[in-house]
Amino acid sequence: MNILFVLTSHDKLGSTGKKTGFWVEEFASPYYTLLDKGAKITIATPKGGAAPIDPNSAAPDAATEATNRFNADDLAKAHIANTKVLADINADDFDAVFYPGGHGPLWDLADDKTSIALIEKFNIQNKPIAFVCHAPAALKNVMGTENNSLVKGKKVTGFTNTEEAAVGLTDVVPFLVEDMLNENGGIYSKSDDWAAYAVQDGNLITGQNPASSELVAKKLLVSLN
Repeated sequence: MNILFVLTSHDKLGSTGKKTGFWVEEFASPYYTLLDKGAKITIATPKGGAAPIDPNSAAPDAATEATNRFNADDLAKAHIANTKVLADINADDFDAVFYPGGHGPLWDLADDKTSIALIEKFNIQNKPIAFVCHAPAALKNVMGTENNSLVKGKKVTGFTNTEEAAVGLTDVVPFLVEDMLNENGGIYSKSDDWAAYAVQDGNLITGQNPASSELVAKKLLVSLN
């Protein structure tokens, strides 16, 4: 099975002067869950080259078994340092796509025309499309087969408004994931803040927060099998 991972290229946290990017756990946990089952994984970003890591996700208090494995994995780190350009990717070459979160996608993948077209093509082909935490931001402008928002009438989840408030970024981010999914007609649900929670509706799989990343990967595996 060939799986595409799409990461953000955006590294600035609004006008705060702080750095952002993708969240390591949300990459590492699904990456190894899928890799250990024999998946061939390709990593792409809008700009190609090095994908920015959110420094908070690399801090000791955010460490997990998967992030520790990533930190010791020179090959995986080399892939992150040299991602492919998203515009060079053909959906026909892959069986599924997975979008890890972090705050970066709110700024670039939400409006990236290449990413939007890619998700729409995966969806038309009825291939699994999976997103975790802030990554459902990439669905903001994606259309479904009936010329409505792809999430309209579908069960979805994503980073909650209360989780965003807890990290103090409600007034920094360009939009709130929970609000956007509701406004686009999604049937949004959530668990307690920071609890693992993922939902699936057809080929669309979404997870609430970093703790949900392995759940999303496991649902993706079941869909592929």
